[in-house]
Amino acid sequence: MRFDSPAEQNVSDRMKVLGQPLRRIDGPLKTTGMAPYAYERHGVAKDQLVGYPLGSAIAKGRIVSMDIDEAQASPGVVGIVTTLEMERLPKVDWNVAYLFGGREIQHYHQAIAVVVANSFEEARAAAALIRVEYEEDRGATYDLAAVRQERLSDDVEPIDNIGDFESAYASAEVTLDATYTTPGQCHAQMEPHATIAQWDGDHLTLWKSNQMIEWSRQALATTFDLPAENFRLDSPYIGGGFGVKLFLRADAVMAALAARKVGRAVKLALPRPMSANNTTHRGLTIQRIRIGASQEGKITAIGHDNATNTLPGGGGENGARATRRFYAGENRLLINRALEIHLPESNAMRAPGETAGLMALEIAMDEMAEKLGMDPVEFRIINDTQVDPSHPERQFSERHFIECLQRGAEVFNWASRNKAPGSRREGAWLIGHGVAGAYRDAPAETSGARVSVRPDGSIRVETDMTDIGTGSYTIIAQTAAEMMGVSLDVVSVDLGDSRHPVSAGSGGQWGAASSTAGVYAACLALRKKIAERLAVDPEALEFSEGYVRYNDQQTALSELASSGAITAEDSIEFGDFRSEEYQLATFGAHFVEVAVHASTGEIRVRRMLAVCDAGRILNPMTARSQVIGAMTMGVGAALMEELAVDTRHGFFVNHDLAGYEVPVHADIPKQEVIFLEGEDPYSTPLKAKGVGELGICGVSAAVANAIYNATGARVRDYPITLDKFLDRLPQIA
Repeated sequence: MRFDSPAEQNVSDRMKVLGQPLRRIDGPLKTTGMAPYAYERHGVAKDQLVGYPLGSAIAKGRIVSMDIDEAQASPGVVGIVTTLEMERLPKVDWNVAYLFGGREIQHYHQAIAVVVANSFEEARAAAALIRVEYEEDRGATYDLAAVRQERLSDDVEPIDNIGDFESAYASAEVTLDATYTTPGQCHAQMEPHATIAQWDGDHLTLWKSNQMIEWSRQALATTFDLPAENFRLDSPYIGGGFGVKLFLRADAVMAALAARKVGRAVKLALPRPMSANNTTHRGLTIQRIRIGASQEGKITAIGHDNATNTLPGGGGENGARATRRFYAGENRLLINRALEIHLPESNAMRAPGETAGLMALEIAMDEMAEKLGMDPVEFRIINDTQVDPSHPERQFSERHFIECLQRGAEVFNWASRNKAPGSRREGAWLIGHGVAGAYRDAPAETSGARVSVRPDGSIRVETDMTDIGTGSYTIIAQTAAEMMGVSLDVVSVDLGDSRHPVSAGSGGQWGAASSTAGVYAACLALRKKIAERLAVDPEALEFSEGYVRYNDQQTALSELASSGAITAEDSIEFGDFRSEEYQLATFGAHFVEVAVHASTGEIRVRRMLAVCDAGRILNPMTARSQVIGAMTMGVGAALMEELAVDTRHGFFVNHDLAGYEVPVHADIPKQEVIFLEGEDPYSTPLKAKGVGELGICGVSAAVANAIYNATGARVRDYPITLDKFLDRLPQIA
């Protein structure tokens, strides 16, 4: 079906199952360890061998030679595939780094060989015996600040150049000019990249961990020069991704090459260090923000110049993305400088662009409010806009940012906050309060599903949509149950298999809205089939409690399907009216209270509140889980997460979970999430939008603003570690 006009009243509005805070239907499998993750699929292919990868020890240069004789003779080794055996393999455009083949080295830990053995230990031991001679490019630079300084005079096509920013800024009554930095960040998902590969002639099956099934199937077709239908991917459960598993990665390519060479199934997982250096990361940024405003607090000029690292052909972390549409201001100059540096690939990580951009912009908004002598909540309210500032002729479909701020201020008791930085103490602790806004686009993508009524009256849903811990199984089941008038316990959902209809996949905050809309479309097609069987107008049917009711009659679904399952398949496609006439987005406000030790600078987050505006919430329980997880990531980005760059040799030094720190339960004592009641008829037929990425947007800045409020020491370089402000703490009496 095609979604060509705003949604009107429809079956989904009954909200008997949809919109209810139901527990995840996959929860018991996960909590008992029975959910099959990629590396644990022991029974899917017989006689599985184990592959272990070898990564490059240099960041840029070429391989002169590889000696594999000792490794080949090592106990248990069945075969070795090296990058020198083939030319560089082709890739699709959404992969920036090449994944295997050839002598050229683009980045540290680039995959250059895979050893296949009978056991993991044998494969790992043999991989350590491979001798590689490199010719290193010692002229390469890995320092973003240095490259940015060299390239500041370069002409760069602005993202937005509206009005006359320079003149408006120069004449503004109050101005701010500040530079902020954010480091590279690692996805640090629990499950590593893992694949089991098995060939049957020229057909390949991959059991793997992947967010976007169809994207990877098409990428495999390009890499191996075979039709896409020759590849089957199966990824029913994913132990976290956050964007690092959107694309085909080296684990799948190496497993496939190895399986083809040895003629048996091969399983391979990337070691944790290769998750940081071989796959992708959130790019580093250096962001100069200039804001001009009137004495009354109206923004008249806003400039955002973002610099970020990327390999050739990439875009890095575009920190100016959110600034395009978040706040009003007639004169705007937004620039993204994607600077080519041979660090590992920078690519999508939860809310790419908005996360790092709002880490800077929302501190700048706080600093500007202070210059104006205004409440930072009120300053944001004054500069709200109901139209897209980049395209003023296009209004937001639904925008309730002001309500998020006002509701949050009320619930958080913002009026009683610490108003003078560094002035409130509780014993040895300085107490501070911070606020930040949240913005994230709300896209939707074509998504399909297959739905069946089976002879026992149960409902079966099949789609290649994935569940990365977000609750896809549950909200898809809720959608089918609502549409077909059954209880949740008679709905089964099969996800992540490329043999099923192509979905939107999990990414970009479009997964929930798109996949449920696809199930909605398939259910409408199934209802129509049932209506044709009953010779009744589909609009005259009512599906309830496992029955179809029509013309004072009723028939059980099980009776209709008694001679065999009734199946229908359809996709949702989105018309241009959404993007041409309206800007769809989600909004939020974050409030944070911190305590900073007056002597040591130790920071403790004491309480957090998020208020979210994201249309209809399909399941408040799973949506809340998404937001509190995102809030936790935001705390990590604010206080501890940093991929430390070795600027001499071009790699991330702390490439494991011992050196790359993330928050734990003890770091986050109290989190509260409020969803504004509402729906967006321009989004999908279910009037819902995503929340999984909105929850991280702005969080880090709220923490940073609270630390400033507690101490009076402003830090513009993330993460905010005590060494950056310890010497500026208020004097101890």
